[in-house]
Amino acid sequence: MSDVSSDHWRDHGVRIVSGSDLDVNTPQTPGMSRAAAITHARAGASKLWAGTVTVQPAARTGAHHHGELETVLYIVRGRARFRWGDHLEYVEEAGPGDFIYVPPYVPHQEMNARPDEPVEAVVVRSGQEPIVVNLDIASPEPGLQDARTDPFHSKPC
Repeated sequence: MSDVSSDHWRDHGVRIVSGSDLDVNTPQTPGMSRAAAITHARAGASKLWAGTVTVQPAARTGAHHHGELETVLYIVRGRARFRWGDHLEYVEEAGPGDFIYVPPYVPHQEMNARPDEPVEAVVVRSGQEPIVVNLDIASPEPGLQDARTDPFHSKPC
């Protein structure tokens, strides 16, 4: 048993963030909406970030990576397609119940494989910084709407 008082745990213990109380004041990417749930400011987390992401029907992000951060996505709804590699030459799809791991510095692109419903996912990252490095890699994916860079992210490298 700890010598810490129970009042300490009330203020520094488990935190619940309601799904209706997510913070949308986070860097966004056209075609993809992020909302933060677990951050340092909201829950006291120091080594991870968690939130949600939605990719609109038939939309795709530009090629990018997240620097030194590891990323895990859990697909809740929809059909996601991921491309990765120096030329986005590798491709896989994931659906509800699937987990996706994106290692540090891996060039990748997220897209919605369906034209009629959004992809909804839970995202967990290994750090608090909203690192997104946009890359100048043409997508080999035909027929989807291209996303633009936005003011929150760096210009393509």
